[in-house]
Amino acid sequence: MDGSSKWIDLAVDEGSFGAYLALPRGGAGPGIVLLQEIFGVNAHIRSVAEQYAADGYVVLAPDLFWRQRPRVELGYDDASWAQAAQYMQQADLEQAQQDIGATAAVLRGLPGVGARIGALGFCFGGRLAYLAAANGNVDAAIAYYGGRIEQHLDRAGDIRVPLLLHFGGQDAHIPPEAVRRIAHAFDEREHVAIHLYQEAEHGFNCSHRASYHQRSAALAHGESLIFLSEHL
Repeated sequence: MDGSSKWIDLAVDEGSFGAYLALPRGGAGPGIVLLQEIFGVNAHIRSVAEQYAADGYVVLAPDLFWRQRPRVELGYDDASWAQAAQYMQQADLEQAQQDIGATAAVLRGLPGVGARIGALGFCFGGRLAYLAAANGNVDAAIAYYGGRIEQHLDRAGDIRVPLLLHFGGQDAHIPPEAVRRIAHAFDEREHVAIHLYQEAEHGFNCSHRASYHQRSAALAHGESLIFLSEHL
């Protein structure tokens, strides 16, 4: 079976929401819960899902804004930024974590998914990947420029799975002091790694954005693949 991708529906107590499923060639592999930026499961996030599927993973990306606007897909112009910020403000973090737990449970039950799964998140989704690790939903987690993680360091002690954090040295949204606080919280934790890409801005992994930094994105992707291969 060749790799393929499609939307599927996930049922929860409140109803159901969509999730984008990308399968590797052969249809089997470790699982990844892919967590969106504030722009929805848009073309960029779907391309990331397909990239990791090509790398051999079964990827499931839940629509975390389904209560505000199902399958919203935003770009990166000023109007999209304003709309995305509104959706993020409206989103309930506890509900999002519950949706991620439901997504992880569905992913673990899909045919061909191994015993271990990970979370991979970007920006808003990076924070949620961190929380998914703290909540015990996944067996490893990766956060790219996870916003406001420093506001959740009370959960640091709950993280008992491997965690990889990518930050940009030129990130105007995540100041150096925030990265230092996060690093300090995990200073004695061998299973937590933090990588700082000095030339990179916020969103450096997204080729759809002006802040895309190809070298940093390539380095981070390589580190992420090594991390996943070691822990999943």
